[in-house]
Amino acid sequence: MTGSRPTRSPLDSLRPDAFGADPAGERMARIRRSPNFEGGVFVNPEGTRRTPSGSMLKFLPTYFRKEERLRRAPAHAVPVHPTTVADLAVPAASGLRLTWMGHSSVLAEIDGARVLFDPVWSERCSPFAHLGPRRLHPVPVPLAETGPLDAVVISHDHYDHLDMPTVRALARTGTAFVVPLGVGAHLEHWGVPADRVTELDWHESTEVAGLTLTATPARHFCGRALRNTQHTLWASWVVAGPEHRVFHSGDTGYFPGFTDIGAQYGPFDATMVQIGAYSEFWPDIHMTPEEGMRAHTDLQGGDAALGVMLPIHWGTFNLAPHPWEEPAEGTLAAGRRAGARVVAPRPGQPFEPAVGLPLEPWWRAVAAPTTGDGERPAEEPETAEVLLQA
Repeated sequence: MTGSRPTRSPLDSLRPDAFGADPAGERMARIRRSPNFEGGVFVNPEGTRRTPSGSMLKFLPTYFRKEERLRRAPAHAVPVHPTTVADLAVPAASGLRLTWMGHSSVLAEIDGARVLFDPVWSERCSPFAHLGPRRLHPVPVPLAETGPLDAVVISHDHYDHLDMPTVRALARTGTAFVVPLGVGAHLEHWGVPADRVTELDWHESTEVAGLTLTATPARHFCGRALRNTQHTLWASWVVAGPEHRVFHSGDTGYFPGFTDIGAQYGPFDATMVQIGAYSEFWPDIHMTPEEGMRAHTDLQGGDAALGVMLPIHWGTFNLAPHPWEEPAEGTLAAGRRAGARVVAPRPGQPFEPAVGLPLEPWWRAVAAPTTGDGERPAEEPETAEVLLQA
């Protein structure tokens, strides 16, 4: 979809390119027609408390308290899987293979087509090269070695999901981008041709390489610049091929709509569900491991044992006050209680749900041990200098 650019003011020259661009013209007109756009902003399927419960003055001491800060990063190197371009070039024997690249970035190979969700290959999820949350492990596979892609799917425009340098690199490959309404303004600003961008509202679909990609609701928010207009939509995604179908949650709080998504589009061979970067300070826009397992169960029509659940949005960036390994441990525990099949791959480790599941709790060997006073015997890691939207 083509959207005309907004009129530039002298201040625009001071705006970092990473902030992207605001929707305008035909694109903005379509946004205003959306049933999910009310009162000049996109709205959630269920109300949220945009301001964290409790004040930020309470949150900041928690975030920067030394003993807790040390627990929010691994004590040792994260064991990235040595995947090679040759590994990824071999077709999936079962027709479905997933490779978690860290955080919410997942390469999904579905019935002969290849989709890359929320690719972030930069060192930091930030608009600035030397400021902001930094990677806690290397990128498992160089971007150029992920192989040819049929589509890049973006869930929303926060920095840990929409990364300008990664988009610019992928723009040179000729791949298609499938994104929520409004996000195309950022992509075009960064050089992606308009004819390679498809923008969808919730429950709209497009066809790419024999796959049906459908934007589905999520409970979150958007924004990259200092003035967040809430003019870009956020979404979860259903990708269905002739034989397999998967779900990617993007970022979301728990809401009953997962049941509706499962009834309309499920069940799924695999769900990729956000279970990290949660906090009591923002309870409605991210899920805890228990809520993530509940979402997986809803998506599978109430039967958690159907398909597999891949935890995402953890392990790569320090974005919340909980211990680094807690999302993985919590998801395993919630999965045992629900009778679900939870997969736990190392970053970069391909797996086929129908062939074999990576189940080793590898994070336990690298997580920060605690002493009686809650500290660990290791050097203090670099902390997040700024807190960005996650």
